[in-house]
Amino acid sequence: MAYLAANWLEIIGLISGLLCVWLLIRENVLTFPLGLIYAVVTVVVVARANLFADVLLNLYYVVMNAYGWYFWIYGGRERRTSDTLLVAWVPKQHWLGIVAVIVLGTLLMGWYFATQTQASLPYPDSFTTVASFVAMWMSARKYLESWILWLIIDVIQVGLYIVKGIEAYALLYLIYLFMAVYGWFAWRRHLVAQNMAA
Repeated sequence: MAYLAANWLEIIGLISGLLCVWLLIRENVLTFPLGLIYAVVTVVVVARANLFADVLLNLYYVVMNAYGWYFWIYGGRERRTSDTLLVAWVPKQHWLGIVAVIVLGTLLMGWYFATQTQASLPYPDSFTTVASFVAMWMSARKYLESWILWLIIDVIQVGLYIVKGIEAYALLYLIYLFMAVYGWFAWRRHLVAQNMAA
């Protein structure tokens, strides 16, 4: 009970984060307003732990949850059937840019936080931040490969949060890891069904 009282924000983040990912797997647009709540709470939690790259990440999540909410309702006309945005593969021409953003972004952000701040674990924290920028964009665009990137991020985040003593978020990302696997198979099944129906 004392843990709950001392870490109530982490618990809110854990619950809202789990619900958010569950709704994403189920392709439910309500994932995005719930994701807004999760992102705001997480900004506070990670700021207290001096994970500055994670603060930036969760501020970005606020914006991307609003964008995803809009895109899933109104965007992607070429992939839309009535009220549903269909799952798609990332277009081949986007891959070079995706890899470049992750590698260069990690190096630049990691260098900045390592040399200009008191940030903990600046390079792994920067990698998960930059990769999450990309994965969130991919999720907002409903690209299947977002789940692979989320899986990689989740493995690293579990380690970061254990090292920093943020146990509730370590547990959350461990669960996210399994949810990413489930999400991959669920979205892939829908993609195969879409292709067969086309």
